[in-house]
Amino acid sequence: MSTICTTCGLPEDLCVCDQIARESQRITVSVERKKFGKAYTVISGINEHEVDIKDLAKKLKNKLACGGTGKDGVIALQGVHLRNVKEELVALGFSPDTIDVKPDNGPRGFRR
Repeated sequence: MSTICTTCGLPEDLCVCDQIARESQRITVSVERKKFGKAYTVISGINEHEVDIKDLAKKLKNKLACGGTGKDGVIALQGVHLRNVKEELVALGFSPDTIDVKPDNGPRGFRR
């Protein structure tokens, strides 16, 4: 006999809590310029209590073949991955309507 989830009331093998948590997030994807002009793709707005940030960062790093980190509700990936991050987040179960991608203004605010 399977155990019952305390949040949704369904059996553990049918639990939809993780899927509901992924669909209710409001995610922002942007590019930040750090020291020496290095670009980082920053993914913020993920509730770290509902989604495992470190596991999500690990999956994104593997898919995008880059380095990075995930802590304090923010994932920072090395390089500019604006096009691919949204596709990968959708593939991981996040709703495409809740993902906002801000354009990259390039170094020192100039448009590319």
